[in-house]
Formats: sequence, C-alpha cells, structure tokens
Amino acid sequence: MQIYLVGGAVRDSLLNYPSTENDWVVVGATPEQMTNQGYKPVGQDFPVFIHPKTSEEYALARTERKSGHGYKGFEFYTSVDVTLEDDLIRRDLTINAMAQDKEGNLIDPFGGQKDLEKKKLRHVSDAFTEDPLRVLRVARFAARYQHLGFSIADETMDLMKSIVADGEMAFLVAERVWKETSRALTEQSPQIYIEVLKDCGALNALFPEIDTLFGVPQRADYHPEVDAGIHTLMALEQSVKLSDCSAVRFSVLVHDVGKTLTSKTVLPSHTGHEKKGLPLVKALCDRLTVPNNHRQLAMAVTEYHLHSHKAKELKPATILKLFQNIGALRDHHRLRDFLHCCEADARGRTGFENITYPARDYLTAALSAVKNVDISDLVAEGVKGSEIGRQLKQRQIAQLTTFKSDYQG
Repeated sequence: MQIYLVGGAVRDSLLNYPSTENDWVVVGATPEQMTNQGYKPVGQDFPVFIHPKTSEEYALARTERKSGHGYKGFEFYTSVDVTLEDDLIRRDLTINAMAQDKEGNLIDPFGGQKDLEKKKLRHVSDAFTEDPLRVLRVARFAARYQHLGFSIADETMDLMKSIVADGEMAFLVAERVWKETSRALTEQSPQIYIEVLKDCGALNALFPEIDTLFGVPQRADYHPEVDAGIHTLMALEQSVKLSDCSAVRFSVLVHDVGKTLTSKTVLPSHTGHEKKGLPLVKALCDRLTVPNNHRQLAMAVTEYHLHSHKAKELKPATILKLFQNIGALRDHHRLRDFLHCCEADARGRTGFENITYPARDYLTAALSAVKNVDISDLVAEGVKGSEIGRQLKQRQIAQLTTFKSDYQG
C-alpha cells in the first residue's frame, strides 16, 4: 500500500500559495485493508476513507468511464492494480495532476510543474470533455490565480466551448453549480470567473440573468463604462476590496439584473430597474438553491441600492423603513453588508473606482441613533401590543429627524 499527497496541496505548495486541506490517494489497497487500519469509509460513488486521527480524506486510486450525462454520469473502477498515473490522468488540469510521495518526491507525469511555471491552466487529456463541471472548475481556478498571471490554454478553452455547445451544462446539478460559484466568489478575482464563463458560452447556459446584462447601455453621465455587464464586473471587482463575504459578492453580481428588462424605447435610462430585478433574482436563487442569507441580502440590495446612494436625501421615515426592510434593526451586520454592496456598486464605474462613499458613515450613524431610542417608560406604564409599536416608531422617526438636522459628516 502506497500513499501519496495529491492535487491542490501539491500545486499550492509549489506556488507558495496558502492551502487549507490535504487530499490523499492510496495505491495498492483494498477497502478491507483500509477499514482494518482504522479508516472510516464515507464514499458513496467510490471508496473514500477518513483518517482516524487527522480526519483527512484518503481515496483509493481509481479510473472512471463516462456512462451518462453530467457530473454523476460515470462508472468508477478501483482495484489494487490501478496505478497512480491511472488515477492522475483522470484529473482536470495538469497543475492538479501532480502527486508527492512520503519522502517529498514530486510525481508529475503530465507536465503540471512546467505549466505552473508557464502560468497555464491546461487540461490533462481529452477525457476533460466528459465532465461539464470542469468548465466551472477551470473558471474558478482562473479567478483564483489571475493575480499571479495565470491564463487558460487556448486548446482547453476550445474544449470548454465544445462542452457548452454539446448542451452538457444542462445536466449539471444545481447544488454543484452553486458550490463552484460560491467558492469562485471568495477568490481574489471573482469577476474573472464570470468573464471565463461568458467567453466559453456557459454564462448564458447557467446564468442568463447575468449574461443578458452585457450589451445593455446605461447613461454615460452616471456610467462612463456604459455597458451594464461591464459595470457588474467592475462592481464585483470592487466588492473584493470591501468584503470577503460571499453573500456580499453574490449580491453585487445580481444587483442590476432588472436592467435587462428595460424597454428599448427608454434606454439608456433604467427607471424602476430595482423592483423589476426582484423576480429575476428570486428565480436565480430558486434555481441554484442559493442559501437564505445570500438570497435575503441579494433581494435587499437589488431593491434598495439606490436608496443608499441617495441616503442624505431620504426622509427620516424612509430611512427607518429602509432599516426595517433590510433587517438592520434586528442585526446591524445586515446594514454593514448592505452598504458594502452599495459602495461596490458606486465604485464599480470607470473613473469612480477610488471615490469615498459618504452614505456608509451616514447610514451607520443613523442606525446607531435609532437603536438609542428608549421605550422602557412605555413598558413600565404597561403600554402593550400595537400601541407600543406605534409609539416606538414615532420616537424612532423623531430621533432620525434630530439626527438628520445635527449630522456633521
């Protein structure tokens, strides 16, 4: 039985890049031998085991054969006669098809180290086309390493386009699409993920709400970059500078989808695009089973981002309603994340990348003022039910009125 460190840990070690987990391949072992040594079996499609002490994953070396469509359309074969090279050739990219033995020696049968030096994302073999999920994985790695100068090999991009053209993206399970997308959103250059998917045609297949933003014109006085799709990418790039939260970045990605519904007769104006976008955001979230915290923030940002941009013009009652609708009165982190999205939107425009965003300090201070409202006297007097709610609202609006007149920021 021989054990090798494989995949991302080897790749990132050679790049001197942070890596959070180790994956191992076991050659020459049977499932019975693994369990006899204390490993716990967890794999459903093929034998994967958890180390009894480190809890890291150890997979038996395997080969695979395409037997259907999509990510799960494969038959797997594991046996003591499956070699390390047999296992590595099934992997997606050469930089992910390297291994390291217990002495630290590199096993690199497909030129992964050379492609690291060339900064190329290149497929290992034509078997790449058998798994449509690899289109998303390559796009994610492009987002991960773009700041290091990596690019996708032309021949690999050609294969990605052929996968899309063959209709394979339709067979991807929604949960897998969301998993890759949410991971890509946390990378250093998530906008590259979207660019790559657009370049190969997968954006239209998986995220038509985003794809149709490209080519939609906006008013040049507000948006010198003009194109709504380009603005979205610019805003997503700005969001990385403001927050590492994937919910924030997802919300920025979808905040302007309502602009795709604007009548051509009124372009480049997009009056009312906020509410128009809500059904599109909901449909996207439903389709991809997006988590509730991402969904809630995305809906709030889509509907109310212009409120934030015009914060100082809002009436006290409108500010209070904004806080209520985005959930800021229950959790102040909701306002923080909302403002990060709105600031990314404001800065995601040509020539506006380094502007200050006064609304952030203004609304943050306004929320603090609202939270200072005291109703203990009402409770002591026995005021209850709707009446206490009515009087609380009156006091909150009065507090915001005072705040608005006194604010010096």
